[in-house]
Amino acid sequence: MDKLYNSVIINNFLKLVKARYSYINILDLLQTADMELYQIEDEGCWFTQDQVDRFYDNLVKMTMNPRIAREAGLYSASPEALGTMKRYVMGMLGPGKVFEKVEQIANGYTRSSRYSSRRLGRRMVEIIVTPNPGVEERPYQCENRIGYFEAIVRVFNHRMPHIEHSECMFKGGSVCRYRISWQESPGTLLRWIRNTAFLLGGIGLGLIWFSLTELQIKLLLTGGSLGVLLGLSLVTEYRNRKELIAALDNLRSSTDQLLDTISINYNHALLINEIGQTISKHIQVDRILSGVVEVLQKYLDFDRGLILLANRDGTFLEYRAGYGYSGEQLAILKTTKFHLDNPSSRGIFVVSYREKKPYLVNNVEEILETLSPHSLEFARFMGSKSFICCPILYEEQCLGILAVDNINTKRPLLQRDLNLLMGIAPEIGISIHNALMIEAQQRQFQSVLQTLAASIDARDFLTAGHSEKVTSYAVGICKELGLSREYTEVIRVASQLHDYGKIGIRDSILKKPGPLSAREREEIKAHVEKTEQILRKINFEGIYREVPSIAGAHHEWIDGSGYPRGLKGEQIPLGARIIAVADFFEAITSKRHYREPMSFEQALAILKEESGKHLDPLVVDAFIAYITGVRRFKPYDRFPTDNPDVSALRPQQAIKGV
Repeated sequence: MDKLYNSVIINNFLKLVKARYSYINILDLLQTADMELYQIEDEGCWFTQDQVDRFYDNLVKMTMNPRIAREAGLYSASPEALGTMKRYVMGMLGPGKVFEKVEQIANGYTRSSRYSSRRLGRRMVEIIVTPNPGVEERPYQCENRIGYFEAIVRVFNHRMPHIEHSECMFKGGSVCRYRISWQESPGTLLRWIRNTAFLLGGIGLGLIWFSLTELQIKLLLTGGSLGVLLGLSLVTEYRNRKELIAALDNLRSSTDQLLDTISINYNHALLINEIGQTISKHIQVDRILSGVVEVLQKYLDFDRGLILLANRDGTFLEYRAGYGYSGEQLAILKTTKFHLDNPSSRGIFVVSYREKKPYLVNNVEEILETLSPHSLEFARFMGSKSFICCPILYEEQCLGILAVDNINTKRPLLQRDLNLLMGIAPEIGISIHNALMIEAQQRQFQSVLQTLAASIDARDFLTAGHSEKVTSYAVGICKELGLSREYTEVIRVASQLHDYGKIGIRDSILKKPGPLSAREREEIKAHVEKTEQILRKINFEGIYREVPSIAGAHHEWIDGSGYPRGLKGEQIPLGARIIAVADFFEAITSKRHYREPMSFEQALAILKEESGKHLDPLVVDAFIAYITGVRRFKPYDRFPTDNPDVSALRPQQAIKGV
């Protein structure tokens, strides 16, 4: 059902009720119409015809006043009720100018009808109200309009206008036609009287002075006339000044409120823009969510905020990011599971998720009795006073919950707060969905790599797990060197596939128990080139383009004595130098057909001997620091940490920090 009427209309009714019918329970009145007090206070909130009808019907019953609609319209001109209407009209020149803008003004209040106005004279206008298709108003709304028209004139301290309602849609007419006429304000009337008095007084005094009247009488009449005119001028100026001050005060109030609105809108625009930039920078879910909550904390006036996401099976919601919580509260949040598979769960997070519906609560005490004992205990522990809870949706799927709350009631939460969060939530949903899809693809990619690597290692029970161990060592070296996440991922992939070319080597050679002949050794060496050739047939994109060249160079040695190309020093890709150390250590510490494994101490000693000859000494030191847990060097000044551009550089450039 369409929402047709702005909360300002209902708010004017409530102001009248508070002033003249104080015995009425406003919360009960609103509840009968499915309205909330915070919605009435929010000028961005709208209501349906059915809600407004139910509100009015119950108000008439409670007040026993069938003319309260017109009374509420007129009450909007009273000093205690002047609010939104005042902002619209007090900056203008008079009732005529206001009625000329009636269509623009009405659009701020109602979407049920079209308003048009026509000036019939200096102090007379005709207004026609035409209902929009499908809208069925009721007679009280016509009475309420008449009250508003009267109020517009009264705002300017004019006398009550005369309203002729010649055609009414509730009495057989197709439209409601109003002819409104009014008298001038006291200030305007006094100015006219003063000016007329000056004109007539000047003419009268001129006639007197040119007459044969005695001088004493002339002076007496002149003095009296001037005194009257001066007094009239003072009264007129006093009245005009009073009206001008009132108009300036109203205009100042309107300007202040306008500036506040502009400031709020500007702040919200910055928020939305920064969230857009934040979610576009990252492809990992946790980074996206951390960035979002940082922006929310920066721009929004809430004490706390959190994001809960459903687990992969959709059985519970779990904490993923937040701000403003104490250490104890955060510990509870991180360990609490909000179960989605429990039909009896009535927690607000779960209900919002299931119903895909936002909730705004200004007083948590009002909903405590609707909660389960567990949810009640949780709510009291968290100490919320008011909160907004929004579902994070992607198309028709709910991914999680975005919630903000206040520990202390700073101000009533408004519909515009909820609208803002509901506008943000879908953008977060899209980014989370995309990130989850990328993560799923990465998991699939990793599983394929592991399967490929395992297929090679499985050819010989002695080499089972070799690629997995080399990968673990290589990633450990990357962490010690402080390499970026992106480049570490490249090395992880290259490590898993570094021996894939062995798929083309005969078992008789791979599993030969004794020493290899020169020819057999050359065939074994060929696995490196086979690895690179096979990997180049895979369509590696982005950061993974370096994988074939890294995997194909892991047997190159820094003194140039390696194979297949005899590369030397930093001609060898950094990733290949890292895999070389990891592969060397794993090989000498594992059992082979032709020898027993070396001890840890022996392997470290040989590794150190090879440092600077066959293996990069900096990488060797990093590996020793990783494997022993003892850092003996500080390589971080030579390696970029989390450099977003490192994936675009060749590895040998990355190590130089170019």
